[in-house]
Amino acid sequence: MFKRAKTKAATRRNFGLEVSKETDYPTRLSFYITPPRSEITVEDFQRWAIDRLIVLGEIESAIYRNKTQAELTSLIKSLTDKYLPLSSNSSRTLKGELVEAERRKDHYSHFILRLAFCRSEDLRARFIRTELALFKQRFLQDDAQEKAQFLDSLDLDWSAVSAAEKAELHDKLLAASGTRSIENESYFKVDWTKVPDLIAMRKVYLHAGMAYVPVSEQFSLISAEYANRLVAALELTARALPRLDEDDRLIPILTHLSKGFVAPEYTSSADANSAAVTAAQIPTLAAHFPLCMRVMHDNLQYQHHLKHTERLQYGLFLKGIGLNVEEALVFWRQSFSTVNDDKFAKEYRYNVRYNYGLEGSRKNYKPYSCQQILTGPPPGAGQCHGCPYKHFGKEALAASLSKLGISDSKTLKDVNESIATKHYHVACTKVFEATNPDVVLNESISHPNMYFSKAMGIAHNDAQKTEHQEVDNSDHRVEIAI
Repeated sequence: MFKRAKTKAATRRNFGLEVSKETDYPTRLSFYITPPRSEITVEDFQRWAIDRLIVLGEIESAIYRNKTQAELTSLIKSLTDKYLPLSSNSSRTLKGELVEAERRKDHYSHFILRLAFCRSEDLRARFIRTELALFKQRFLQDDAQEKAQFLDSLDLDWSAVSAAEKAELHDKLLAASGTRSIENESYFKVDWTKVPDLIAMRKVYLHAGMAYVPVSEQFSLISAEYANRLVAALELTARALPRLDEDDRLIPILTHLSKGFVAPEYTSSADANSAAVTAAQIPTLAAHFPLCMRVMHDNLQYQHHLKHTERLQYGLFLKGIGLNVEEALVFWRQSFSTVNDDKFAKEYRYNVRYNYGLEGSRKNYKPYSCQQILTGPPPGAGQCHGCPYKHFGKEALAASLSKLGISDSKTLKDVNESIATKHYHVACTKVFEATNPDVVLNESISHPNMYFSKAMGIAHNDAQKTEHQEVDNSDHRVEIAI
């Protein structure tokens, strides 16, 4: 499976142009029938899998947030352009071997995630749902010639309806179509079990166990075929997985990947060594914190103390929004108002400086992402770190959301449904959109600092609009002398 790392690392877009000649990729569309057989490096194995996970994770989030098909298509295009590009055959002249490299990455990453997501029925369902959405976007955007080449390669069990048979069944086909004319429509027939969704929507004519499907509904059949094959392949992989005799490095990687979809990496634009944010500003800025940080902030103000894990999670978040080490020391000293200076210096000052890489190993720690918080140590009795959507009970969560001004039954229902399916980042995104009703996010919240950054951006824009309105109003005032 693995080979030793190349001496020169490949960039994300280059994929290391060492393309295997074992596998040909005549089209960019694929049902992933043949497993890859050549070796790749551990680095490629991990990076390719994570890139595909990012795409599938955002697709899943968009589906659960009821995005329209147009919004979903736009999202998938932006994600695949960045993480999983797949060029058409017509671009070979310009891109050359890069086309094969892109398809190789797509091929391998799909099979790697099969290994990770074959382990349970829930994981298989999530993988199939998101892979189908990705395939649909690619299929609908593909050019006609390459699409036809792909369909010819599948050897699907369907047959074209002749002009004579179409004329014989004209009235029945017309009635099933729901349109005024079928003169320009072509049909093919297939076993009725292949198109259950079209039958449910009464879009096909059934006769002698065959469904007469218009070409305009072709994707439904393709999608059902792909789903059926993927279900069978994942079940086969699940049975074979315990018998895999692989490199010892493989299992830990697969276990990590199967814990959940990965969100795009968020990098804070704030400079933690600047004085952009002061200790005095924190209480005001807290109105724009995500719920996890708001809970810790409120507890700190009430109890004048946080335990070690809480200080670490909250302190790194504050560092990420631009609180430098000097201001951080001021903030924590003021917040720990019940301890004297000597105790603060001995027990807490070191930890604050440690977070900024000024003590101990001198590592400059980054704020925790949602994934790190969700997989980190859960809060114990008397602790308030972690993710409220994962660790709070329903009543405690409702009370916390009420403090944010969220009490309507629909939002609470949507949030609780996301929590029930363990989509905690979707629940957080729904809360963000509920507290900012004029904003619809194109991506799900994946980092507490991402939440804050977007909330502050909205607040800044609102302040500018208000300022402009006040200026406009002052321009129209007329002073009347009496």
